[in-house]
Amino acid sequence: MKPRIIDPNRREVLAGLLAGLGASAAGLMAGGAAPPVTAQLALQARLATLALRPGQPPTPVWELAAVSHTRGVHLKRGDRCEVVFRNDLPVPLAPVWYGLNGPAAADPLRGRAPTAPDATETSIISIPNAGTLLTDFRLFEDGLKQPARPLPIIAEETSRIAVDRDEVLLIEEWRLRPDGTALPPGRDPKDTTPLYTINGQTSCELSAAANERLRLRFINGSQRTVLAIKLESHDVRVMALDGQPAEPFPARNGALVLAPGARADAFVDAAISAKFLLHDGKEGRPIGNLTISGTMERRAPLSPPQPLPANALPDQLDLRGALRFDVALGAPDTGWARPANFSTASAPAFRAKTGRTVVLTLKNPAALTAVFHLHGHPFRLLDRLDDGWKPYWLDTLAVEPGQTQRIAFAATSPGRWLIESVVTDWAAPRLVRWYAVE
Repeated sequence: MKPRIIDPNRREVLAGLLAGLGASAAGLMAGGAAPPVTAQLALQARLATLALRPGQPPTPVWELAAVSHTRGVHLKRGDRCEVVFRNDLPVPLAPVWYGLNGPAAADPLRGRAPTAPDATETSIISIPNAGTLLTDFRLFEDGLKQPARPLPIIAEETSRIAVDRDEVLLIEEWRLRPDGTALPPGRDPKDTTPLYTINGQTSCELSAAANERLRLRFINGSQRTVLAIKLESHDVRVMALDGQPAEPFPARNGALVLAPGARADAFVDAAISAKFLLHDGKEGRPIGNLTISGTMERRAPLSPPQPLPANALPDQLDLRGALRFDVALGAPDTGWARPANFSTASAPAFRAKTGRTVVLTLKNPAALTAVFHLHGHPFRLLDRLDDGWKPYWLDTLAVEPGQTQRIAFAATSPGRWLIESVVTDWAAPRLVRWYAVE
């Protein structure tokens, strides 16, 4: 029997998921065999719509929704979070986490089967670091009937950060057919029109009082396109990249360049009304506005922002004693496979012992930019001479055609972890391999 899309009553779904959270958490607490659960999260894969065409019927999409959080998902560093996931879509799915950077029992391709339609699964995740995370279904895009929206997850610092407001700006891209439906990634985009949104809106309208300090969490939730976003006439100070604190630095010309899946936390002191401009490598376009509404009184001028509290990452990496491996991104006959065909019975890209520094030489033989994502560990982008690294950590990197980049990371989390590669072409397949930390 062909599964059908369920459009459940929101109240009933919420009640059922929360009941499941309470019951399973109580069981864990009673057993006493594991650390206590400190947070709970109910997720649902469901059908939704977006108003992408003014005056036209809404566009159907799939989404990953947090039904128990109406104003975004906020966890805390150090949480042990119980996740109840309900799949109300007609294909097997599971949330895939980006930026978790620690053992994740819910990983769907390393041994845990995705959740069947009309089914519910429970898992436990640990939140070792503060930062901007993302969870979505992109590893299952070969089976998607509609494009799927990702879900930002905020892991808050344990100490207060000196900002007046904290805002998430999720950028998404769509390929719209003439009939108004949206094409999932991995298909030929012929006869479609590209469209970009922020937080599901074709124009993001953000208001602030004059002199407010804003923490803007920019997320490139697109599937294939490297994007640059700029706030006109403002100093945009980068504070974190891919969920990890950085040494604060100004964005070049006020613009942030983000690969698909990449995140950047920036501090902005609201000064004047200004436009958000988005550039996809072909053309720029306004995509929203920051409007100043009133004046905030401050007893003293704003001082330069201090670095965000550090996560538990090493200050130094031993490059001299590092294990070194070459990885050709998406090259034929090198072990890459579509997620639907992935198996850990295949040969790993490399193996490393726990505690070693690993240096990867990433080569892009394609004629298009390739996007690389490393699961399980953040990495440093090495300088061209391999004698140092940039003052930030990443988990996602765009490598230009024919170019080579070198990255380094400390292999601290044992297990089998994924690496992803996809070129910046809407029709291109997403490819995966795995590596082992033993």
